[in-house]
Amino acid sequence: MTTVSMRIDESLVGAARVAAKAEFRTVQGQVEFWAKVGRAALDNPDLPASFIAESLMSLAEPREDSAAFVPRSRASSQA
Repeated sequence: MTTVSMRIDESLVGAARVAAKAEFRTVQGQVEFWAKVGRAALDNPDLPASFIAESLMSLAEPREDSAAFVPRSRASSQA
């Protein structure tokens, strides 16, 4: 992966630092995450940003840590 240096407003970096700590990311990772969410939100204006963010986070989870999807209709009939 190549890197590029760029100037970013100091207040945005400060906000990214706070969010990164809460989300267990690096500051660079947080800014990249925000950029991905923003790009996806622009590409999908009908979707809420929170849905986009949660979807991107779930894609980053290791598959072995994920739970299998069980439709409600099947889950209630098994009970």
